[in-house]
Amino acid sequence: MSSELLENRMPRVTTDARPIAETGSGHVLDNIVWESLVGPNRHLGEVSGLAARYDPQVAAFAGIAEDSPQAWADLAGLLGPAGTCFFTSPRPVRPPVGWEILGGGEGVQMVDAGVVAVPDADVAVLGPDDIPEILDLIARTQPGPFEPRTIEMGTYLGIRAGDRLVAMAGERNHPLGWTEISAVCTDADFRGQGLAGRLVRAVTYGIDQRGERALLHASGTNENAIRLYRSLGFALRRTTNFAHLRAPG
Repeated sequence: MSSELLENRMPRVTTDARPIAETGSGHVLDNIVWESLVGPNRHLGEVSGLAARYDPQVAAFAGIAEDSPQAWADLAGLLGPAGTCFFTSPRPVRPPVGWEILGGGEGVQMVDAGVVAVPDADVAVLGPDDIPEILDLIARTQPGPFEPRTIEMGTYLGIRAGDRLVAMAGERNHPLGWTEISAVCTDADFRGQGLAGRLVRAVTYGIDQRGERALLHASGTNENAIRLYRSLGFALRRTTNFAHLRAPG
């Protein structure tokens, strides 16, 4: 699929929130995967020239330092022939000839602008022994890409009903001074009980305690999630684009 066709098919963001001021060119949040992989998350991936990617068992994301032929060539070298990755950009994703766009869309990037972050005694810290349950919940709820070692990216918290994991949220990309909240999901049988909000506040509390600031992303068509995050105290920073890419074969 051509990048022009993908761009035409991208859903438009319908939130009425206005972007906040932190949108200057070159801001660390405009290239979150690259900034994470050359910064605090470097131990979870590899960097080659102007490209970086996570260990595929940790996350399927990759990034480049700049939109240049050399950067794309470096990324192709990291991924290998026909290798795939998820890619984010503040602009529509237009890879060079030979790359394939497998899917994608438009989303929103939101930042903590007054979240009342509090710990929650009823949430549990999830660890390696919980991975089978985590992956089962991810498969049922489909919050986004998640791999067997994704929990190594930061703290993951969950809520149980009896012995069953029914909701979770955690930390993913970590550009300097910031931490992304991700994998916010709730089992369908337990929605409408405020579990997602509790977990986001609890994860934000941990981020605040480190002297960092929380951000998160949502699909541009997920109005319920955007509404929830705004009610918690997150503000729209900018729209963003994501794509699932395949390198030249």
